[in-house]
Amino acid sequence: MISMLQGRIIKIISNQSTIEFEGKQVIARPRGKMKLEKSPLVGDLVEFEQIDDTYRIHRILDRKNQLLRPAIANVDQALIVTSLKDPDYSRHLLNRLIFLVAIAGVEPVICITKSDLLNKDNDIFEDLKHYKDAGYKMVFTHPGSDDNELKEVLDGKVSVLCGQSGAGKSSLLNRLDPSFKLNTQEISKALGRGKHTTRYCELHHVANGLVADTPGFSSLDFTRLDTSHLDRLILDFKPYLDTCRFKDCLHINEPDCGIKQALEDGKINPSIYEDYKQIMSEKRR
Repeated sequence: MISMLQGRIIKIISNQSTIEFEGKQVIARPRGKMKLEKSPLVGDLVEFEQIDDTYRIHRILDRKNQLLRPAIANVDQALIVTSLKDPDYSRHLLNRLIFLVAIAGVEPVICITKSDLLNKDNDIFEDLKHYKDAGYKMVFTHPGSDDNELKEVLDGKVSVLCGQSGAGKSSLLNRLDPSFKLNTQEISKALGRGKHTTRYCELHHVANGLVADTPGFSSLDFTRLDTSHLDRLILDFKPYLDTCRFKDCLHINEPDCGIKQALEDGKINPSIYEDYKQIMSEKRR
């Protein structure tokens, strides 16, 4: 009888998966038949066996959720790392990342970096207040900060860092644990964006949790995603969802729409609504 072991994949390079279990790490490959089934992802809980000095993955356990980009499974929360300067703050990128992770069944947490580079009376801070008022978790971090609030958010969770290249994801991990020594690069002043420094997805032990540093990206495609329930995932909308005349209201052209009325009354972040409207319009083309 085969004695199965169980662990979590924390890194994949080519077809080699690094599995962590019982305080150890081993390199394993999928068994042959797995090539016909779903492919392993970082974050997967797997059953595997040892054969002499090699390890073979037999089964991927059921996933509670999955992100496509970055490719990772079983995530508790996504820290949307948002730079306020170099690269400049983009509310539209932030909104779309919030939508993307919410659709995947992952809780979005807004992680603001480089706030020390702006004056406290900058209009951006007033804009960020919309997200806090709606109920989104938000933490601030910059070089020299104690990051206690951030460590509390990460404690005991599997988290993924996502956001634009150059927003400070790798720098953030290096600051929380200097032993990472992850590659960071200067922002390209000509392009106003950072160069990709992370080449693959990997889970790291941080603040009593697991955190994935992933390749950065700045454009998102919703055309292949199911956005039919997106309105129910947006915290700004939740208090007003049942105030529309029609149960299947899309909150765009319908009369007596509670969401549009709340928007008119200044109770909904206008940029969140505009990005929602744009995505829903793209899907209907």
